[in-house]
Amino acid sequence: MSPTEHSDSIVIGRTPDDVYDLITDIPRMGRWSPVCKECWWDEGAEAKVGAWFTGRNVLPDRTWETRCEVVAAERGKEFAFIVGGTLTRWGYTFEPEDGGGTRVTESWNALPGILAMFKERFGDGADAQLQDRYELARTGIPETLAAIKQTAEAG
Repeated sequence: MSPTEHSDSIVIGRTPDDVYDLITDIPRMGRWSPVCKECWWDEGAEAKVGAWFTGRNVLPDRTWETRCEVVAAERGKEFAFIVGGTLTRWGYTFEPEDGGGTRVTESWNALPGILAMFKERFGDGADAQLQDRYELARTGIPETLAAIKQTAEAG
């Protein structure tokens, strides 16, 4: 079985509230992520539990959209969403650092829904699909965090 979770952290020279506000500005996510190239809130939605947004993901061999529901939205503490209602959970936590700045941790967790979907869609290839998603998270999270840091510290 492939790994079903991954996380990484970076320290950003801004307050937890500042970094939270930046990350929850969902349309900006496409500037930072190597896979998610565009995001938009449903009409009237904002970073609150129960809100929905759509993300457009792009890889060399395919493009797809996902619907995401916000499941945690505590300013300066945590922001998280679940893709497809049952598939994966992406989250960000914000911890103040001694001496200033914020430790931001981005996490990815494959939920039982994605495992079931992969088994149904790909049969014996389900584990390879999960491994691909894990690798995208393992390599993409540090890239995303570095891009967020660059944006946050430039402004």
